[in-house]
Amino acid sequence: MAPIDKLQARYEAAGQGHLLKFWPELNETERDALRKQLEALDIERVNRIFKKSIEAESRASDPSVPSDPIEPLPQELSDSVVGAPEKEAEWRQVGLDAIARGEVGVLLMAGGQGTRLGSSAPKGCYDIGLPSHKSLFQYQAERIARLQTVAEKEREKPAGSVIIPWYVMTSGPTRKDTEDYFKEHRFFGLSPKNVIFFEQGTLPCLTMDGKVFLDTKSHVAEAPDGNGGLYAATRSPLSPSDPSRTVLSDLAARKILYVHAYCVDNCLVRVADPVFIGYCISKQVECGAKVVPKASPTESVGVVAYRGGKPSVVEYSEISKEQAERRDPSGELTFRAGNIANHFYTTQFLNSVEAFEEELAFHIARKKIPHVDFESGESLKPSKPNGMKLEMFVFDVFPYTKNFAVLEIARNDDFSPLKNAPGTGSDDPETSRRDLLQQHKRFLEKAGATVKEGVEIEVSPLVSYAGEGLEDIKGKVFSKSGMVEGVEELDALV
Repeated sequence: MAPIDKLQARYEAAGQGHLLKFWPELNETERDALRKQLEALDIERVNRIFKKSIEAESRASDPSVPSDPIEPLPQELSDSVVGAPEKEAEWRQVGLDAIARGEVGVLLMAGGQGTRLGSSAPKGCYDIGLPSHKSLFQYQAERIARLQTVAEKEREKPAGSVIIPWYVMTSGPTRKDTEDYFKEHRFFGLSPKNVIFFEQGTLPCLTMDGKVFLDTKSHVAEAPDGNGGLYAATRSPLSPSDPSRTVLSDLAARKILYVHAYCVDNCLVRVADPVFIGYCISKQVECGAKVVPKASPTESVGVVAYRGGKPSVVEYSEISKEQAERRDPSGELTFRAGNIANHFYTTQFLNSVEAFEEELAFHIARKKIPHVDFESGESLKPSKPNGMKLEMFVFDVFPYTKNFAVLEIARNDDFSPLKNAPGTGSDDPETSRRDLLQQHKRFLEKAGATVKEGVEIEVSPLVSYAGEGLEDIKGKVFSKSGMVEGVEELDALV
């Protein structure tokens, strides 16, 4: 049997033989491309994912099936840095020790494009309008560089000896542009060998009854598999030339024990946050989540809670009005642990995900999917949803953790997402810029300086990671707006 006949037989057996319908019409280049795509695709897994996702959706919508009870997190599984400076300082020391020992890595979810922001570039390249015009990528790189320096100084290590490797998850459309951007900016001062790019996976787009779409006669329609695809992506080869090297194998080679994972679109994110890492190490958890208190009962954000006795993220639409408004004796919302996709993992846990990944049900997003009509061969652009994309969320692993904990942080210290177009008024470039500059003002004031009304001062992450390193400005009054790339430059703004 010729190779194409074997491939045809395999796809016929899987009920997806239609994908080769146009084979006789294709030229050799098109045939080669389609054959490689179909050979690489685990079509049997796609069928299993579709079946499990449909079954899970059906159960969730069936009123005769009792839903799992939603309960607050047990008190022993959560803590807060808000109003607890002594605990925060203790956790910071634990986290900084791990960083100084070279046990901490960072995993960045950066596969999205800035389409809603009016940009076709990767979202991490976006400039939110700061005086420095630094991008999100640059800010995060410089926070890593600064934290390495802080760990070296506070733990009396030689300069350049502390390394926090940065694993940057891109997607098909953003990988080349992301790598080119880092090279163009010389990796923002980080060593290229410690910035590792890898790619989020994809899944075929499906009809409502599970048939795979073609977007051309020689190409399967695909879409990213969600931010939860990072778990499978850590097992995929980093490059075709070295199939044995993966994110997981690189973590093992570097003897990394703990990983901080976060999304690129948060301008305030404390990358490799020693407080959060130290908290999770102290609690001996294999997976942890940073959360922010919900701003109000009606805020449209998922919360970390117990569902069926297991930690989960419960979407705001799944919580009743009574639950959303319920308050503790302290007056705080009972269900207040707002999810911000900011997680801690042990590398041991990341290695264990493969064992239960098949049990996870992907989420169904019904979309308008351009495709080739299998009857006429014409390219169609539907005006209403005609199919589905399947995606996993990064928090879908929470119910499978044996030891889990949540740390509540102050929103204005660590969370300002960039989601919406300029001028929207919330979670947009203007609010990101405002929140970051207000944080820098708090850094200066906490260090003992006075910042006059209306004055905006940007403090480079290379100068201060979280307000440290500004001791020399005590008693100074700042009356000019400006950018600070070195402590000595502060004098020019007094």
